[in-house]
Amino acid sequence: MILSIIAVAVIAFLGFGFFQANKLTNIHITKQVAIDGTQQEVFDMVKYLGNYPKWSPFLEADPAQQYEVKGTDGQVGVQFHWEGNGGKDLGYQEIIKIDEPSFIGVRCDIQKPFEANPTFDYSFSKSADGVVVTQDFKVESGIVDAFFMWLFGAKQEMANINARGLALLKSQVEK
Repeated sequence: MILSIIAVAVIAFLGFGFFQANKLTNIHITKQVAIDGTQQEVFDMVKYLGNYPKWSPFLEADPAQQYEVKGTDGQVGVQFHWEGNGGKDLGYQEIIKIDEPSFIGVRCDIQKPFEANPTFDYSFSKSADGVVVTQDFKVESGIVDAFFMWLFGAKQEMANINARGLALLKSQVEK
């Protein structure tokens, strides 16, 4: 009887979990920040990956992270490689599109702690509050990975990290 109750509870948990995970196979998070600076100044802070350590939420969380910029900084194809968290985090991001001074497209290749290929699209526009930076984050995953993302609240964590990165970008430009 007890085993039957436990089995039903496990099946119900897994069923609910996979139902919720199905909503996380395609994650799309959009964040915005208004920055007091010129459009070119804000744009260049993102375009030149050599600037990324100044506003990276990952480097803030792991100051011992090792990183290297490969390629011609500020050009399509430049890559920011990282290894952090004692070798547990590994990957790179690459600029795949630049429309000066309004758009930068970035693709990531994350190899550890899991494999993923999220994209970050940055749009820049002038407003009464300064330069509005819109970060459009997208990542796709399989149902099993999505189940673990649901289980550990990864979508909210991603949203928090993205918001922190934009806050650091704002702080860096407004210094």
